[in-house]
Amino acid sequence: MKRNKAESYQMELLFRALADRTRLRLLNLMGDDEVCVCFLVEALKLTQPKISRHLAYLRRAGIVASRRDGKWMHYRLTQPNDSYVAGMLSAVREWLVNDPAMQSDRGRLLRLCCSPTLPAALRKAPKPTNIATAH
Repeated sequence: MKRNKAESYQMELLFRALADRTRLRLLNLMGDDEVCVCFLVEALKLTQPKISRHLAYLRRAGIVASRRDGKWMHYRLTQPNDSYVAGMLSAVREWLVNDPAMQSDRGRLLRLCCSPTLPAALRKAPKPTNIATAH
């Protein structure tokens, strides 16, 4: 299937988005959930501006979508329209789920979400719904 220039640019942007470890870690943490930026910051122990910059890159690549709820920003993975891209992202997510370092990140997020005493920065933050009710 021949692709036009715009589609080629999008493909290049997608691969650049996936070529960064922090962005892969963020994709892994979101999984099938919508996650507030504050939980991503706390789970990865990175600064909020750095996390937001990486999330903006993923959003430009069409991999994630965002939603504002008051002062809280929530991010979730999107389902690409292109079946090739959807298949590739599915394979990447499967790899992430089975990677020991990524499992460690996910475990840290689960512990944060399920903890009876949240860190001060997260006390009023909305918990990711699926993660918070999974345990």
